[in-house]
Amino acid sequence: MTAVPELEDLAIRTTGLGKSFGKRRAVNDLDLAVPRGSIFGFLGPNGSGKTTTIRMLLGLATPDAGSISLLAEPMPAAAARVLPRVGSLIEGPAFYPFLSGRANLVRLDSADRTSNASTRHRRVDAALDKVGLGKAARLAVHAYSLGMKQRLGIAHALMAERELLVLDEPTNGLDPQGTREVRHLIRVLATEGTTVFVSSHLLSEIEQTCSHVAVMSNGNLVAQGTLEELRADGRPLVSLRTPDTGVALAVLERLGLDARVDPVPAGDDGVLDAVLGSEAPEPERLVEELVAAGVRVRGFTVQAASLEERFVALTGEGFDLVQ
Repeated sequence: MTAVPELEDLAIRTTGLGKSFGKRRAVNDLDLAVPRGSIFGFLGPNGSGKTTTIRMLLGLATPDAGSISLLAEPMPAAAARVLPRVGSLIEGPAFYPFLSGRANLVRLDSADRTSNASTRHRRVDAALDKVGLGKAARLAVHAYSLGMKQRLGIAHALMAERELLVLDEPTNGLDPQGTREVRHLIRVLATEGTTVFVSSHLLSEIEQTCSHVAVMSNGNLVAQGTLEELRADGRPLVSLRTPDTGVALAVLERLGLDARVDPVPAGDDGVLDAVLGSEAPEPERLVEELVAAGVRVRGFTVQAASLEERFVALTGEGFDLVQ
């Protein structure tokens, strides 16, 4: 992985961060580095420590070890200066269902002692327009779809100018259209210079949206870096199509590959898959050995390891691939 940038270049930095609940260690020795301007995916199975980490970042839970910096300032000492520059959506938005989206935002902003009343209505309208709810601003929230409610929650987080936006499972429970709406909004915010920190257990959302990723498992950080770096750390796969699966399997095993026959046939042919480890021969040598053994090679491909395979290898658990 890449070297950790200077503190001024990071939106979030944690060092040795930890939190326990009784005998259970929810977060253990977490060193997190989130570059400014990135869309940073915080990925892991449910219960891996993501929400606990976010609550510590925002001052909603007290760590029992380590340190936190947000926007290059120490937390919680600088919370009064830092948190007005940070927007968040944690565990889903809650609104008054029979008030309009606009009225909800006005009421929420009125309850904020740090907000500027003279600019309130202008800021509400600007936030609604930014999330694409300008035309639905006067519609009662109970008539909103789940995607619209999530976008309204993000609008609340954007009522003031934010340098950092923290979103905990922003597409949780959304249909495909709602998921696309939130995904598009995140990209737009990033192009405007906002650092977006997205927690999710959905691999597809992280892969399609984020530039950087950290992977959590059982409270531990098991990988961190750009998506390209995570892919590069995986081992490539070979796929062989042949009618001579028995002979091919014996050849690949003799060459040190852990191969398996795909249960789905390809016409009259069979398909074998194998992982290319660091000690495996070059693909060209594999094909030469197969042909020399009389294997009729009708297809041979080499693919980079998928993020799914990489994450499963890191965590020992599967991930939800679709909403």
